[in-house]
Amino acid sequence: MAFGAPGSPPGWTSSAKQGIGTAYHTSCRLWFTISHGIVNEIYYPNVDQPNTRDFQFLITDGETFCHEEKRDLIHQVERPERHAPLYRLTNSDPQGRYRLVKHVLTHPYSSVLLVHTKLEILDESFRGKLKLYALLAPHIRGQGANNSGYCVELGGVKLLHARRADTHVIMGCSSGFSRRSVGYVGASDAWQDLMRDYKMDWEFRVAENGNIALTGEVDLPNNNEFTIAVAFGRSYETTATKLFQTVAEPYAEHARRYVSQWERAAVDPKFDFVSDTSDGGWMYRVSRAVLLVHEDKVFQGALVASMSIPWGEAKSDGDMGGYHLVWTRDLVQSAIALLATGQTSTPLRALIWLAAIQRPDGSFPQNSWINGKAYWSGLQLDQIALPMLLARRLHEHNALGMFDPRTMIGRAAGYLILQGPVTSQDRWEEAAGYSPSTLAVIIASLASTAQWTKEIGLAEVSDVIFSYADWLAAHVEDWVVTKRGELVQGLPRHYIRINPTDAAAPDPHPDPDTTMLQLANGGGLHPARNVVGGDFLHLVRFGIRAADDPIVRDSIKVIDRVIKHDLPQGPAWRRYNHDGYGQKDNGSAYDGMGVGRSWPILTGERGHYELAAGRDPKPFVAAMENFANEGGMIPEQLWDAPDLPGDNMKFGQPTGSAMPLCWSHAEYLTLVRSRHDGVPFDRVDAAYQRYVVNPVPNQHEIWTLRHPIRVMPQGKTLRIILPAEATVVWTVDGWKQTNESKANYVDDLSLWFVDLPTAELADKSQIEFTFSWKRDQRWEGRNFRVQITEKLPNEQSAQKH
Repeated sequence: MAFGAPGSPPGWTSSAKQGIGTAYHTSCRLWFTISHGIVNEIYYPNVDQPNTRDFQFLITDGETFCHEEKRDLIHQVERPERHAPLYRLTNSDPQGRYRLVKHVLTHPYSSVLLVHTKLEILDESFRGKLKLYALLAPHIRGQGANNSGYCVELGGVKLLHARRADTHVIMGCSSGFSRRSVGYVGASDAWQDLMRDYKMDWEFRVAENGNIALTGEVDLPNNNEFTIAVAFGRSYETTATKLFQTVAEPYAEHARRYVSQWERAAVDPKFDFVSDTSDGGWMYRVSRAVLLVHEDKVFQGALVASMSIPWGEAKSDGDMGGYHLVWTRDLVQSAIALLATGQTSTPLRALIWLAAIQRPDGSFPQNSWINGKAYWSGLQLDQIALPMLLARRLHEHNALGMFDPRTMIGRAAGYLILQGPVTSQDRWEEAAGYSPSTLAVIIASLASTAQWTKEIGLAEVSDVIFSYADWLAAHVEDWVVTKRGELVQGLPRHYIRINPTDAAAPDPHPDPDTTMLQLANGGGLHPARNVVGGDFLHLVRFGIRAADDPIVRDSIKVIDRVIKHDLPQGPAWRRYNHDGYGQKDNGSAYDGMGVGRSWPILTGERGHYELAAGRDPKPFVAAMENFANEGGMIPEQLWDAPDLPGDNMKFGQPTGSAMPLCWSHAEYLTLVRSRHDGVPFDRVDAAYQRYVVNPVPNQHEIWTLRHPIRVMPQGKTLRIILPAEATVVWTVDGWKQTNESKANYVDDLSLWFVDLPTAELADKSQIEFTFSWKRDQRWEGRNFRVQITEKLPNEQSAQKH
């Protein structure tokens, strides 16, 4: 029995992945990640459940040194196959005496990791002297605590076994283990043993209920070539069976089948836009594979945001989620990007998965596990809207099959109309209010859905949706443009990051010139007019505003002065000024406070704007390619400050944020497709025609219980939209004369509406109303008032854009 239970407090490892992989076949339910020349997390049986911290080799001559692969060797990562996520890792002794060449992949059909390894002796004096130890740190079911490990024998074969609850891990070697030990991390594990005197003195057979490590001394064959297999299963017997069946066949046969599977999933030549890339299409193929790898194989259609835990080296078991959760936003970005590459099956599965987890009111969780169980409880309106756009895209590509998304998108549209336009969280999940990017996505999704319902003969439904979208589009500048910005002299009028308001009781008329924004992550309290980001670019990307709109052009100048960073690879932007989500200035990990760094996603978004403005986005394509590491992984954030001493942060290189981030790869793929098409792939034609090409004037002012406007411009019709059937009792003369209007039901949207005759009312008139709710047989018990006024001070007609 090993000593030192339960071991040191468990933690995770670096999020800076150099590679990720899995077999393309769904019967293999195992995924792996790679960084620093070794395997990190191994996910099983789903893509949201890591079971290891890392797997690596310790190398010793038994006398003068013991090298740890990830810390002591020089690493090189390569992808030797054009289409498959198969990795060749070459880890070399800094003194040039030996190197390890490892090929990492999975069994093509079974949940087994394969690390085919060759020890190459470069200094003949070391031949026959080196010993290799396979070191595996289980974190089964996402937990480093309460794991148990054993040395076991089966049929005379020496194995290492770990388990937690009903998940089992067995590690074996094709050439066998000559010695084995299990121990508690930081006390009795073999790392501690070998680093003391470069020899394996301990051979503990049991270490239960702790943070453990399994170690096996490889019985090196004459050619120094062998395969480590790590099998996963729901029982000891089935796991052992998988392992033995795997090592019974040659590694080369497994590799051939693994590669063949991925070759069948390769890009159709019609969608292989090599001329629109700057690297011959390498990054395009890698990015497509990255997105495909992130799809679960049981809950198909569910793609996690990243198989990484940002700043994992500073995280404990308490951070269960990491980024291996499903965000609707990231999922739709990935699905649409795959659609842009000609892949239709995964996007359709994603839409159906979303339909399955949609709540009855039409909303979606902030994020969830791949089984649909919500993790965080925030509400983001863009995540309600984006599935509507995915459905329309699939329809346009004749890729819906027999699936009818009408109920799904109708519920989502009804929710947006009743709950908008204020989002409880913006796309950065940090602030409530009027967000330019959220508004753009809502308007685009509603315009798209309205056009679709019109095409299938639902004229009334289409009119209701279009009228709400028109109202939003007419008020964008009122809500999210300041006229008193102080960031850049001579440019006071520009879009702001968000116009904040209380999510529980939103102000329907917030002044973007005077509201104060409390930033998350220690960012401080600032006038909202002086916090800017590139979120407004979505208005151009989706077709709500023209690229040459004067406010858009001025806003571009502002963000370029305030949050743009010129990196060695190309231009990059931060999310917004005063952002606190990122690596600290001294290079230490984000821990709830930090400094937000540059995001490759935002370079792609700017590339889409440049395309819409009539310029070539290829420099932005190239920049995103150059942001990737040697394994082709694009990070969430890049270090945009001067180099720090040692091996810490380097200018233009990834920080400790998520890598790869599916959203980054999706943005890249979509930008390549957009360049090929000559227009942003995300542009919604119904919106572009309605708000840019031939602007349609807004006819209504919208009142909802969530957004009870107090004033409205003269000449508009007041439309009251309600969540339940009611009679609206109203007056325009202080109740001298009372009028009643029954609400009209819109079945597809599950809402009721009434239009009150306000278009002819004079300036300074007032309309007052209340409700008699039919189902509850009760009066509202309070009156609401809307003042008629001349054109609102901030209102800018859509006709001007």
